[in-house]
Amino acid sequence: MARPRFLPDNFTLMLVATVALASFLPAHGEGEVAFNLLTNVAIAALFFLHGAKLSREAVLAGATHWRLHLLVFASTFAIFPIVGVALKPVLSWMVTPELYLGILFLCTLPATVQSAIAFTSMARGNVPAAVCSASASSLFGIFITPLLVGLVVIHHDGNSGASPFDSIGNIMLQLLVPFIAGQLSRKAIGKWVERNRGLLKIVDQGSILLVVYTAFSEAVNTGLWHQIPPLALLGLLGCCAVILAIMLAITTYSARWLGFSREDEITIVFCGSKKSLASGIPMAKVLFATGPLGAIVLPLMLFHQMQLMVCAVLATRYANRQRAAQAAKAVAGKTATGAKPGKPESGNANAGAGR
Repeated sequence: MARPRFLPDNFTLMLVATVALASFLPAHGEGEVAFNLLTNVAIAALFFLHGAKLSREAVLAGATHWRLHLLVFASTFAIFPIVGVALKPVLSWMVTPELYLGILFLCTLPATVQSAIAFTSMARGNVPAAVCSASASSLFGIFITPLLVGLVVIHHDGNSGASPFDSIGNIMLQLLVPFIAGQLSRKAIGKWVERNRGLLKIVDQGSILLVVYTAFSEAVNTGLWHQIPPLALLGLLGCCAVILAIMLAITTYSARWLGFSREDEITIVFCGSKKSLASGIPMAKVLFATGPLGAIVLPLMLFHQMQLMVCAVLATRYANRQRAAQAAKAVAGKTATGAKPGKPESGNANAGAGR
């Protein structure tokens, strides 16, 4: 039986089920401590496996395209936070203060890796450059995001919070150290990780689900759903839609204005307009350990699903345009050589077959 088009993907359904489970059966006491410990182990395993999987050759293949990477980094770590801060007077009335802190937090995060590369490939963009940009964004985000949180989120929260440098130290210990250990172990286990990609997917999704459950358990125990009115949730959807639309427009028209090719434009759009749920939720757990974690990660969860659905449509449109352009180019080439449909000249028969 075919899957209905309106039905979300399995992971989205699992996220919704996890939030529902935490809402009705939140972890308490020793159970909460156990889940927190299990979550930390799962996150460390996730970054260890990502370190073992990351191909240095693929990264180096796109590393020389510095203009593209500079624009992607500017979109991810400069334009995104500026848009979030600039829109606060316009959008903050639609949500609670804690939810808008979550919006500011998602604006500071690195880009996605897997989905950015997958959509770039689907749209027939510059895949090696996407691998380089997305991977570098994820790695440098370990250092840049805590600094941006200190400048953007904590400043607008009105609290001093933890020092960004302390946060960098915590993130290095929990995320970067396992990642480096995975890189150092790549020769020994890299091929095994490649053969068992399903395991990485399980750890990837499992760690996110664990963090979501522990975050929402803690939030529910402190009265999250009593603090967030239903209208604020609708307002949050509107805020995420506005920010995503603005960033898609900025990345698209910036790429065209700067004279990038269509393939590079695709890479810039899918790497510069997306935010990572896989990196964002573990970072939130470190950066907001004593804050309203449930309200902080909720905007990221909604934005993540929205960007996946919108980018899937965009990738299909880009791919259709690429196919149409290639077909038109092929027809123009045949016309230029004087070949007639149905009556190929003997000298051009093999050449036409090779196109």
